[in-house]
Amino acid sequence: MTQPSAERRVLIVDDEEPARRLLVEYLRAHPRWSVIGQAKNGLEAVQLTQELKPDLLLLDVQMPKIDGFEVLGLIPPEIAVVFTTAFDEYAVRAFEVHALDYLLKPVHPARLSEALARARHPAEPHAAPQRPATYRYDDFFFHDAARRPCFIRIREIAFIRAAGNYTELYTAAGPSLLVLRSLSTWEAQLADTPFVRVHRSALVNLDFIERIERGTSYTYELYVRGHAVPLAMSRRRAMELRSRRDVFGGLR
Repeated sequence: MTQPSAERRVLIVDDEEPARRLLVEYLRAHPRWSVIGQAKNGLEAVQLTQELKPDLLLLDVQMPKIDGFEVLGLIPPEIAVVFTTAFDEYAVRAFEVHALDYLLKPVHPARLSEALARARHPAEPHAAPQRPATYRYDDFFFHDAARRPCFIRIREIAFIRAAGNYTELYTAAGPSLLVLRSLSTWEAQLADTPFVRVHRSALVNLDFIERIERGTSYTYELYVRGHAVPLAMSRRRAMELRSRRDVFGGLR
């Protein structure tokens, strides 16, 4: 069977050969993307970008000569850039310079797939629906808010609550964030993280649970670090959670 021809061209930029090899291997699963070159520092990245004219750069941040942010300032603005780095402190700056995405090393294949999907040309025909990409605990979620877009680290989300067709994200501090995404989608995307369903309308991060207390009429109240008002919880959900973590204290 003939493989579909590559439509998009990728330049991989990283000073570590194992990291470059890993990205090349992951991209084999995406035949519509072709790796046209590899650069091991920022200067090579700028030179190869001028020569090869890629559609997308998978760009490391910390490199010899010039870093990834300096590379971004020296290439044409129409080239899409996805940062790949082991350091999460660059996430906010990556957004400020209009990077398409920000992948934390070691890069997960599902997150790379999500970034490639975002980099597709707008004129490309609609692709068949895919299962939502899953997040790892150290990944970032890009909240594309009109007034204040930001990156949110998954491990910093305390709980997620349904709000009609939307969901509200709560961290340990600060106001909630409204996201156009269903709770069931979040549940699928966070399947491999410490998030658990505690109610039909709420997912909670186990690492933020302080305690559970018995309420009235066979209900329970779940207290989350950083939030004074507890979440309601059914007896069945409480028993399921009890088997996963000792958060009951002296409750019997």
